[in-house]
Amino acid sequence: MEELVSQAFWLGLLKIIGVNIILSGDNAVVIALAARSLPAKQQTQAIVWGSAAAIVMRVILTLFAVALLTLPWLKLVGSLLLFWIGVKLLIPEEGDDDIPASDQLLSAIKTILIADLVMSLDNVIAVAAAAGGSVVLLILGLAISIPLVIFGATLLLKLMERYPVIITIGAGLIGWVAGEMLITDSALTGWLTGLGVQFENAKPYVGGWNLEYLCGALGVAFVVALGSWLAKRKSQEAKPANS
Repeated sequence: MEELVSQAFWLGLLKIIGVNIILSGDNAVVIALAARSLPAKQQTQAIVWGSAAAIVMRVILTLFAVALLTLPWLKLVGSLLLFWIGVKLLIPEEGDDDIPASDQLLSAIKTILIADLVMSLDNVIAVAAAAGGSVVLLILGLAISIPLVIFGATLLLKLMERYPVIITIGAGLIGWVAGEMLITDSALTGWLTGLGVQFENAKPYVGGWNLEYLCGALGVAFVVALGSWLAKRKSQEAKPANS
């Protein structure tokens, strides 16, 4: 009880909320993208349940953050999952009238959870540091952040309806995160060092260029190009069927 009335507790709580707002921008994008094809009522359900479940999962992740991030191949596998999700979210979901509404909702929530799980791998370190080892502070701070993430996703969903280009920008953001994550996997460190890559503060550099930025840009190009091509092909295939 003494912890709850201390100045350090409230300062830590503000830090966690602030860090989570800054780091949850990409998660709000994923939530909005995954929910955009659902009926209006189910969009709200997907955003609320997806956000709440993602925050709970982030608490669990944060408790094991340091150990998780040292596992080789974890970021690499996670980045490949993000590439797949980014491309998938660019492809319009048509011809799903035969799929029960409950299945569509569960599919959207599953996409939100997978993406948030992967995208939170790096974020949890900052949140854990802000919590200062207090589990109560961690859980409370992230719980308060839920409505903020929900608001962000809801706002983005409305903007996507008016400005479809935001969908492409959102998918590109997922590609950026995936590209950055892939190049920082500890399993690649030895191989990259052999190729002349230098590491400064665990960040890879070649000739003074930060490889994270380069791979992030390549990730954007890959997701947007492949997703747009697949979306165009699906649209062309749907035309003869509708005519």
